[in-house]
Amino acid sequence: MKIISRALLFVLFLSLGTPDLLAQVKPIFENGEAQIIPELKDSANWIRHDLWVETEFDTDGDGKLDRMHVDVTRPRQTETEGLKLPIIYASSPYYAGTAGNAPIFWDVKHELGAPATPRNTVEVQRRGQRPIISNDEIMAWVPRGYIVVHSSSPGTGLSQGAPTVGGDNESLAPKAVIEWLTGKDNGYTSPDGNEKVMAFWSTGKVGMTGTSYNGTLPLAAATTGVKGLEAIIPIAPNTSYYHYYRSNGLVRSPGGYLGEDIDVLYDFIHSGDEAKRPYNNKTVRDTEMAQGMDRATGDYNDFWAGRDYLNDMEPMKAALLMAHGFNDWNVMPEHSYRIYDAARAKGIPSKIYYHQNGHGGPPPFPMMNRWFTRFLHGVENGVEDEPKAWIVREQDERSKPTAYADYPNPEAKNVSLYLKAGAPAAGSLSTEKLSSGAKETLVDNYSFSGSALAQADYTEHRLIYLSSVLKEAVHISGIPKITVKLASNKPAANLSVWLVSLPWIEGRNSRITDNIITRGWADPQNHSSISESEPLVPGKFYEVSFDLQPDDQIIPAGQQIGLMIFSSDQEFTILPKPGTQLTIDLDSTLLTLPIVGGKPALDRAIK
Repeated sequence: MKIISRALLFVLFLSLGTPDLLAQVKPIFENGEAQIIPELKDSANWIRHDLWVETEFDTDGDGKLDRMHVDVTRPRQTETEGLKLPIIYASSPYYAGTAGNAPIFWDVKHELGAPATPRNTVEVQRRGQRPIISNDEIMAWVPRGYIVVHSSSPGTGLSQGAPTVGGDNESLAPKAVIEWLTGKDNGYTSPDGNEKVMAFWSTGKVGMTGTSYNGTLPLAAATTGVKGLEAIIPIAPNTSYYHYYRSNGLVRSPGGYLGEDIDVLYDFIHSGDEAKRPYNNKTVRDTEMAQGMDRATGDYNDFWAGRDYLNDMEPMKAALLMAHGFNDWNVMPEHSYRIYDAARAKGIPSKIYYHQNGHGGPPPFPMMNRWFTRFLHGVENGVEDEPKAWIVREQDERSKPTAYADYPNPEAKNVSLYLKAGAPAAGSLSTEKLSSGAKETLVDNYSFSGSALAQADYTEHRLIYLSSVLKEAVHISGIPKITVKLASNKPAANLSVWLVSLPWIEGRNSRITDNIITRGWADPQNHSSISESEPLVPGKFYEVSFDLQPDDQIIPAGQQIGLMIFSSDQEFTILPKPGTQLTIDLDSTLLTLPIVGGKPALDRAIK
């Protein structure tokens, strides 16, 4: 009888035991990737709810710590069977709406250093319903055994606080959410109440991803060193607002948004509580930004240093998979490389994926899946031992990158290229140094686009220097550099440099890689330092050295590599009245290209 009783007791224990013992659903892994779990596929069985997470800051001036609006999408088994899962977390200032196409940009048609016409401001019409902040990432990850969490960043949507566009609160906000996901009791059922809510369904392992601004915030969170943030996949992230809105001392717009600056982006995203907007506008936009952004000189200062995540990386430990396009002229490819390079130097598990297209574009999904599987589920799938760099070649689909040991390509060596006169037609570009004493002059005129200048056979508005026709393909991998010795006939001038592949190809079948190799911009007034500008003495020569944007491109045989130097760039810079003259000392001007195979490889192609 005692034996029967014990058996019945055991059956009762199995039917009424602890949730962990009852759980039937388990993650499934094949080839190092999380697989779709049949029991988690049906979205009708997902639980969706929202809450507010309290932060450690008050940026809207109401005397209370700001709370961030958070939503959660999780399988019902986390409620009924005690299932605990890792988290995919995305944060954004865009979820509740933006200013759209409102005319809020700065006027760029004025003399360099002169005050611009005051721009328009705008109020964002907030949208969105509770409890759903966003549906991003849900279909990809919840069926594979993850919980997906979203939050609106400070001062947007139903999150409290003020947007600061790169200020500390945009790092501390996702930090607070991650702390809640790892067990802290800072979650509340309402924005102002005291009823607590806990993330009992979380394993405490969090990964973040997103694109553009949404890709910046995972990096912002990672720079806090917050416990539980195990891996991030930033896609085309803005890693420095100075590099986004300035270039080597020059006021430069992001591609496609001529006249945008950091205060414009503030207006674009400020979708938070209408009652808090006057205080936020006065404190952030009209005081901190107005005093710090400096559209007159474009100099790097404390305001910009505080919005550069490279300066904050010391605590970072989250495994990093970066993704970017080499032809992203909005958030330019340097943004990802500078962080990847620093993370690699710190010994953080790091990988970089570059494609040949423009803004956005995630790594292939299996690559992302393996990254999160390794660092959130703890599956030993060997991602740390795989190649560090994956580059999509010019003819290939983005889902089929080529593996390389690292980026830049370890086989790339810097090769010096020198200029020979030819203006107003084309001069030449070769590996042989000449001492001709030649100087050539261009006349600034923003009326001509960069593409028109590159295609012109004969013009005084640019200087262009061409290699001989390539006999074989040339593989550029890394960061080209330029040193220009120049004089201006005015105290201020723009300096723009494009590296192009000619002849220029246009038409239905042309690709983004057919024409532009890379680009760069600088302010000659900052020839000594990006933090200090000084008026140019007309006629005096100055040496200006700076990096062009990172690239990895194979220039095919039959093309010519062209270095084009001009002044105002119709797509990117302030546009002063035409007429400024720049004179280039060719003997003291040098282009450095990182060539796979070094000088022997380039010589074979051009000689």
